[in-house]
Amino acid sequence: MFTGLVEEIGTVDRLKEEGGSVIMTVRARKTSRNLKINESVAVNGVCLTVIRWTRGKFQVQAVEETLRKTNLGKLNEEDPVNLERALLPGERLGGHFVLGHVDGVARVTKIQPRKSSWMVWFAIPKRLARYLIPVGSVAIDGVSLTVASIKGREFGVSIIPHTMDVTTFKFLKVGDEVNVECDMLGKYVERLMRAHGR
Repeated sequence: MFTGLVEEIGTVDRLKEEGGSVIMTVRARKTSRNLKINESVAVNGVCLTVIRWTRGKFQVQAVEETLRKTNLGKLNEEDPVNLERALLPGERLGGHFVLGHVDGVARVTKIQPRKSSWMVWFAIPKRLARYLIPVGSVAIDGVSLTVASIKGREFGVSIIPHTMDVTTFKFLKVGDEVNVECDMLGKYVERLMRAHGR
């Protein structure tokens, strides 16, 4: 489990196809420190298991299902990625509960600079739009954010300067694809209501 508070921007060091999966080596000075094999790391919001570790680098494997649901299969070597290690018991939960189980991919439709922030708009698949509510939580590429506005299948989030500085949001362009994880509460409520015929 994660909080959606990015610890570091890492860099894709190497990509190697293996069967239908991709072995990704990530350079990350801070995140790789004291990392152990079998630990979970969120890479652009995708929960992945560390399979190898060396000083300043770690390896993870993205299998077919992960590549189908996320933007990881479109990454290239030297691309920046948001990184977060798993939440430790007893730590403050500054964002929201993020599982690292990406629901799908959204596309950047608009980036609006404001005086002290940016409003970034995304088009989300119809099947996921119902899980978004105004002032609700959403994780975009692993970043915990608040939904500021919803217009049909598009939603906007307000990005403060600090978030822009410490995440890959500073590299986003219109047309880019991002990983989206909707708040799990809405999904559980929907499932329970369906079970009771509502």
